[in-house]
Amino acid sequence: MFNTPVKIQPLAKKINHNSKLITLGSCFSEHIGKKLAGACFMVDSNPFGILFNPASIKNSIFDLLAEKKYTKEDLFLNGSLWSSFSHSTLFSDTDQEVCLQNINNRLDYSIKMLKEADFILITFGTAWVYELKENGRLVANCHKLPAEKFIRRRLSVEEIVKDYADLLIKIKVVNPQITVIFTVSPVRHWKDGAYENNISKGILHLAIDSLCSQFDFLSYFPAYEILMDELRDYRFYAEDMLHPASITIDFIWKKFIEFCMNEETKEIVERVEDIRLQEKHQSIHPNSSEHKLFLENLNEKKRKLMHDYPIIKI
Repeated sequence: MFNTPVKIQPLAKKINHNSKLITLGSCFSEHIGKKLAGACFMVDSNPFGILFNPASIKNSIFDLLAEKKYTKEDLFLNGSLWSSFSHSTLFSDTDQEVCLQNINNRLDYSIKMLKEADFILITFGTAWVYELKENGRLVANCHKLPAEKFIRRRLSVEEIVKDYADLLIKIKVVNPQITVIFTVSPVRHWKDGAYENNISKGILHLAIDSLCSQFDFLSYFPAYEILMDELRDYRFYAEDMLHPASITIDFIWKKFIEFCMNEETKEIVERVEDIRLQEKHQSIHPNSSEHKLFLENLNEKKRKLMHDYPIIKI
């Protein structure tokens, strides 16, 4: 044994292909959201784009609960791009109306999903936040504006716990069936420095631990610990040595499957992933009889999967 396996407490309520899921937050939510979508789950991933800090994630969920409609007053012009301080640059556009339309169309779907979702996966990335000096507004994304426009500060454990205790009660009123899964992103915010990054991650862990002790519909998935301890080697990182490599994302995904899915759901995921892998195959001789047979066999696998599990559309 050349690693230290992380013990994971299985999720009591299991995710299956009838479940509706929302993922919100940092890069891990984005990765898991894509994996879930690829495995034919009903998932709404990061409707505001990638968000890094707990306060911005909280504000985004409050917008969904309030069924907020964004207006021109919610946007600002930076160079040639219209943007929202509540969203990532994914929603920015040179046309103000297009920017608004993209934001509100996305919100319409997510507002409905929040009311019906069985699970929300929330990933905290950092305890550091940025606030506009002119009005004290906390921003989800600085959109490459000059640093002198912002005040940078670190959230406290108490702030996060207080905000989320209020938020979670409101979510439960709107959606009594909801289960919330918290994670901490294993991506290190190295610009803060090694020490400050560890302090930041510690604050996030302490806040989640406090919340999990208060609410019985919360759980924690140790994505951070899996990379830091079980995969304690730089070969599991991308070239920047900060973000997880694709093999690492696949490894953590497998751990997530074990954490929250029953045997039948695991089998479905395995069959879907086998089909997805074969779909990526590119033949050197697409007109050959061998490739045509390959495609026939692949289509038969799809037909059989959808026959066995009619909820699956692939």
